[in-house]
Amino acid sequence: MKQRKIILGALSVVTATVVGLVACKKGFNDKADRSLSAGITATCSTPGSCGDSTITGVITSDIYLQSCKEYHLNGLVYVANGAKIIIEAGTRIEGNAGTAGTPGTPGGGLVITRGSQIIADGTETCPIVFTSYRWDGAPQSGDWAGVVILGNAPVNKTNPLIEGIPDNPPADAHYGGNNCNDTSGILRYVRIEYAGYELSPNNEINGLTFGGVGCGTVVEHVEVFKSRDDAFEFFGGTVNCKWLVAVDALDDMFDTDFGYVGHIQFALGLSDLTRADISQSNGIESDNDGTGSNDNPQTYPQISNMTIIGPGCSLASSTMPPANGTYGRAAHLRRNTGFCISNSIFMGFKWSISIDGAASQNKLFVSGVSSFRNNLVHACDTAYKRENPASGVWTTDALAWGNKQYITPGANDSILLLDPYDRLTQDFALPRTNSPAKNSVFYSGCFDGGCCSFSFTSVDFKGAFGTTNWAQDINYGGWVRYYAD
Repeated sequence: MKQRKIILGALSVVTATVVGLVACKKGFNDKADRSLSAGITATCSTPGSCGDSTITGVITSDIYLQSCKEYHLNGLVYVANGAKIIIEAGTRIEGNAGTAGTPGTPGGGLVITRGSQIIADGTETCPIVFTSYRWDGAPQSGDWAGVVILGNAPVNKTNPLIEGIPDNPPADAHYGGNNCNDTSGILRYVRIEYAGYELSPNNEINGLTFGGVGCGTVVEHVEVFKSRDDAFEFFGGTVNCKWLVAVDALDDMFDTDFGYVGHIQFALGLSDLTRADISQSNGIESDNDGTGSNDNPQTYPQISNMTIIGPGCSLASSTMPPANGTYGRAAHLRRNTGFCISNSIFMGFKWSISIDGAASQNKLFVSGVSSFRNNLVHACDTAYKRENPASGVWTTDALAWGNKQYITPGANDSILLLDPYDRLTQDFALPRTNSPAKNSVFYSGCFDGGCCSFSFTSVDFKGAFGTTNWAQDINYGGWVRYYAD
């Protein structure tokens, strides 16, 4: 999370407008070379076959999006007043371009406000795709704004305004409350591509932002691809997630702060091999808040079966253009965050697991609130690092807690995934037969820091995958995109 204030400029339209065009655009099937890459297979409707629609302003009553239409988000679109946006499986929603400068206007984006819901229930063969307005041309990271979901679950700030939203939005964009079990709807088999429109340097919205989202919300099989900021960011809340994929985020893959106490199981994060952020690109970044306060609830993400694949040792220590971006750490745990991380794989960064700051270090090494157990950790230089104060590595502790350490010039020399640096290979992130990730005892001893009941699924492998690939590439009939066409 970048600590910043973003002013986007007021929207001129404050009532929902949906404009249906009389003539259909060229059908999706006419773009044979893009049929798989847009996430729609022959069993789904053809987006655009029954018209186009532009959505703008504030939606205050239930709206249903059909998969046969092609939808365009013009500016930030807010779902408010308890309304639902219901999206049919196989639907494609495109974010329109924005205007940079001062004042600027954001690229098209979707904001689900407190009390409202999104019902986006796709399938593996008909995922729901949020993408760039130029998805069939030359889409770029940051072409449009992104998706923001706000709820009534606890956060450790008083009625905060979500990052990336103007001070005077046409709908209430604050988040947080007292309902741990609050629901903001369903995100299932959803892909979010090329989000993070940049109004000015370092002023972007994440691919998918959660603000105070409760554990009544279903989040399963969701990918963020090529975001210009973080892929997933959790500002407080209790939402639990399974089967997440973060590919080529400019900033962090998974970012938790403001008192997030939910659970994440089965998640894959891949570094972009062509760029890194000036604020450093990490796998996990976690803070209690920007100042490391003791405000409650305190951030305590519980993570199991995550695979973080960094850039590899040849890039991990480099300074990347533009603006001297750099790769950070597989996990940067700082500013008084707590955490429970287990049964996971971290590989391909110079420093892998960093505990930054005395408050976060005390939670792991002194009070035992935090836990880091039963993980496989590769590093190009240092697997386990203490920072600020820099009191050295913590290899002895880490190994005593059932973790394994590998410091080698090749990120996959000992982890032994199938082929983690060749995404064209089907099942590239699954463990080989002789991988230490296989035939593993499952660790489930995390302290439940939240107020929702949740149980991790016990499995016999470390990392995101065992023998089954739940994140198959679109070119193999799946729902996930691993590389740009």
